[in-house]
Amino acid sequence: MGSLIYGSTSIEIEFEDRTLEHLQIVIATKLRRRESFFFSWRDPQKVGDGRSSLWMDPGIPLYFKYNGGRVPSISRSWLAELTASANSSSGLVLSDEPSLDNSAKP
Repeated sequence: MGSLIYGSTSIEIEFEDRTLEHLQIVIATKLRRRESFFFSWRDPQKVGDGRSSLWMDPGIPLYFKYNGGRVPSISRSWLAELTASANSSSGLVLSDEPSLDNSAKP
């Protein structure tokens, strides 16, 4: 499990390394363009099984901490789905990886 650590109050959210890698690509692309947006995900059962959202802004510190040392392969279809979500009026909504996977190493 890796972590996305956000803001000066160090909000820490855990994600699997593979998920975190995909999120890093999508989030970095939006923030590099100086675009703010909501990022939403479903909470795991251990923290209440609800839903959470963050307002992602280029001026707020962001840190990606991975548990493993290897960069996971990238699913082009999942990346496209997450990117489309991030560019929508709802913002980035974390979805499960599509079952039909067209993976490629970065």
